[in-house]
Amino acid sequence: MMKKRCWILVALMFTGLLLAGNVTFAQGEEGAAGPETEQVQETAGFVEIVFGGGPVNTLIWLMIFATSAATLALIIDALITVKRDKLIPEELVEGVRESLNQGDLDAAVEACEANPCPLSTILMVGFSNITEGYEVIQEAIASAAEIENEKLMQRVNYLNLCGQISPMLGLLGTVVGMVRAFAGLAGASGAAKATILASAISTALWTTAVGLIIAVPALLSYTLIRNYATRLVLEVEASVVDLIKILRNAEVEEE
Repeated sequence: MMKKRCWILVALMFTGLLLAGNVTFAQGEEGAAGPETEQVQETAGFVEIVFGGGPVNTLIWLMIFATSAATLALIIDALITVKRDKLIPEELVEGVRESLNQGDLDAAVEACEANPCPLSTILMVGFSNITEGYEVIQEAIASAAEIENEKLMQRVNYLNLCGQISPMLGLLGTVVGMVRAFAGLAGASGAAKATILASAISTALWTTAVGLIIAVPALLSYTLIRNYATRLVLEVEASVVDLIKILRNAEVEEE
C-alpha cells in the first residue's frame, strides 16, 4: 500500500511541476512579441539553455541531470528494498515460532540462516545471548535493531542529500547565468539592453526551477520511505521480542 502511495505521489508531483514549468515557459514566449526579441526567442530553446551558457553552465546542468537520475534510481531502489515481506518474511516467523515451541533451538537457527534478512539477523543476536538472561537478550535485540535500521536507511538518506543539493545547484546555475547576463550588457544599448537582460535572466532561472522540481519529490519520497522503514524496523523488533518470549517461558518451566 505504501509503495503504491509513494509512486502515485511522486508521479503526480513530477507531472504537476513539469506542467507548471511548461506553462510558465510558454507564457514567457507569448509575452515577448517584438522584432527585437524574435531572434532571442528562436535561439532560447532547451538545447540553447543547457549548452549555450558556457562550460560552467553546462557542467551545472549535467550535475542537475545526474541528481535527477540519482533521485529516481534511489526511489526505485527504496521501493524494492523497503518492503514488509523482505524485512519480515512470514515463513521465517512461522518456522522459528514452530521450532521454538518444540524446544528445537538448532532448527530455529537453521531457519534464520536459510532466510537472511533483518529479522533473522536480530534473531541470531538474541539466540547468541540466550545464556545471558532475558534482560540481556532484550538489550542485544534493541542494539541490533538500531544497527539494522541504520543499514536500511543508508541509501534512503541519499534521497535527502539529492533533495538538499538540487536547489543549491539550481541557485548556482542562476547566479552564474545572471553574472553572464550583466556582463553581456556592455555591448548593448537602448531597448535591446532590457530585452537581452530579461531573456538572459529568464534563461538563468530555469536551473533553479529544475532544481526545485527535483527537490520536492526527493524530499517527499525521503520522508515517506524513512517513516515506513522506521515503522517496519519497530515491527521487526516487536516480532523478535514476541518470539524470544517463548524461550523465557521455557526457562521459567525449567526452574
